[in-house]
Amino acid sequence: MQSRSVEAVVGLFLCLGVAAILILTFQVSDLQRGVNGNSYTVYANFENSGGLKVGSSVSMAGVNIGRVTSIEIDSDTFESRVAITVEDQFDMLPKDSSASILTAGLLGERYIGIEPGGDIKLLKDGDVIRFTESALVLEQIIGQFLFNQASSKKE
Repeated sequence: MQSRSVEAVVGLFLCLGVAAILILTFQVSDLQRGVNGNSYTVYANFENSGGLKVGSSVSMAGVNIGRVTSIEIDSDTFESRVAITVEDQFDMLPKDSSASILTAGLLGERYIGIEPGGDIKLLKDGDVIRFTESALVLEQIIGQFLFNQASSKKE
């Protein structure tokens, strides 16, 4: 009878541990979806969206201003066309703002960082952010490093 109660306590602790890990994972990955209130959509084309997902955060100066709502291939340029929904309260983004795909946190979650430009004209619904910086892909960087190492040894 004593071993059964020990097994029950161990099982309870195991279940609590799994639940704690799940809760921590959801908090770290910031799985809140959607944009609060009214919003407008702008687009950005990236050569490589490398791990960016629908629902990823869009931030400016560390403040969450929107979400990624879709990612598709542009049939003309063969680049990733990303639709970004921005909350209406952040309607002061200059037309020459830039967008970069960045990495956040320990899990490597991707998000879009917006850097405001200096133009007097503002982005409005349907506009395209012209200045973009694609995601850094670790495999490409390692491949370039190894290629450079191999070619320097041949000389």
